[in-house]
Amino acid sequence: MSKVKIGVIGGSGLYEMEGLKLLDEKWVDTPFGKPSDAIIIGELEGETIAFLPRHGRGHLFTPSEINYRANIFALKTLGVERILSVSAVGSMKESIAPGDIVIVNQFIDRTQQRPSTFFGNGIVAHVSFADPVCPHLFDVTCKAANKTKAKVHKGGTYVCIEGPMFSSRAESKVYRTWGVDVIGMTNYQEAKLAREAEICYLTIALSTDYDCWHESEEAVDVAMVVATMNKNVATAKAILKEAIKNIGAKRDCLCATALKNAVMTDPKKISAETKKRLEPIMGKYL
Repeated sequence: MSKVKIGVIGGSGLYEMEGLKLLDEKWVDTPFGKPSDAIIIGELEGETIAFLPRHGRGHLFTPSEINYRANIFALKTLGVERILSVSAVGSMKESIAPGDIVIVNQFIDRTQQRPSTFFGNGIVAHVSFADPVCPHLFDVTCKAANKTKAKVHKGGTYVCIEGPMFSSRAESKVYRTWGVDVIGMTNYQEAKLAREAEICYLTIALSTDYDCWHESEEAVDVAMVVATMNKNVATAKAILKEAIKNIGAKRDCLCATALKNAVMTDPKKISAETKKRLEPIMGKYL
């Protein structure tokens, strides 16, 4: 089996990939616990990929229950260097209609209960996160999305809320004043942890509704999300297949060296246990 370099994280509605030739299925143990599900290793468009359903098959975990650290650590352990993530979102702008696709390039975090770093417990690192999305993945995915029939928005800010409850109208209207494009519950921690793990990351956001700010539309509910999501998932799969074909092997982005000068802790003070725990993440620097 060739080394797995590309990972796909599927969100609500995307629990499996048609056309994926199954090669293996792995439960990966991590120092941070178990990932959401077994990681499916398969071949898609001539590339070996690792597929992980974010909420587990059958949608078992709320956004706050997802073990983001274990998910990213497990993919890193398998050799993954690039992650394409798919997520259902609410639209925060009139111009982004349900059914549209947004290729996200910025994030705002409004969560409160989630571990979002591999560091701490004896080691401190400050990683640059000014531009959370890999520019190469962004360009490749935008080109892939433009080949579909969907309306595609190139770039956008994703505000990540705790969930699992949808926003109040007051909250939704506040986020609108910030100029955000979409609202979701899962992707900020993935993006942040992927950067710490020196993995290129990108979110394909599937607009399913207008949250609850839109005066002439019904407030968002699960039935509305599912109905639009089922249409969006087919588009997302088409984008993934096209993007995976064209990613290429070369990595000359800053994602690949994000940790190079980030660790503040005196190497002499880092314990053997900590070094062992973070070996897949930053062994080359220790």
